[in-house]
Amino acid sequence: ENRAADLDALRAAGVHVLLTEVRDVPASFRELTRVLDACGVRTRPRWLDEVEAAWESPPRLPRRVTAVVPVWRRPWMVLGRDTFAGDVLARLGVDHLYAGDPDRYPRVPLDDLRAGAPDVVVLPDEPYRFTAADGPEAFAPLPCALVSGRHLTWYGPSLAEAPQVLSGALRAAFH
Repeated sequence: ENRAADLDALRAAGVHVLLTEVRDVPASFRELTRVLDACGVRTRPRWLDEVEAAWESPPRLPRRVTAVVPVWRRPWMVLGRDTFAGDVLARLGVDHLYAGDPDRYPRVPLDDLRAGAPDVVVLPDEPYRFTAADGPEAFAPLPCALVSGRHLTWYGPSLAEAPQVLSGALRAAFH
């Protein structure tokens, strides 16, 4: 998701650029291993084993639910196809409504987001910082789950606790 011009400038400056492609949880394990290897890490870190173990059988919601997952406001942008965050949610029992969109992060008018009638609106605190005072009011009376963007969108050591943290936030939205 970096601009080609920025990558070209880094390469022109003699900086080795390692491109990663992570669109699902299993790919994150492979890419993390590749990055560690490229950085000369000789011993597999314990946290990577913990991450893989956490995702072997993650906690799921009692029933599958549908969600809208905004990632930006002004304009409204949501998770679309082929995203790491979408795969994370799917593994926890959440299907997002724009998974079949041609764009990875489509711009969708707010009225259309509400008209999709999701079971829940998942509002991460990054890249846009949704909060209890900035986000849920746009979707009332739909339940909203305020979630950690680090646990939803980052791959790395935080993935070890992500299944529990995200499942807890999702369950709380329904109570």
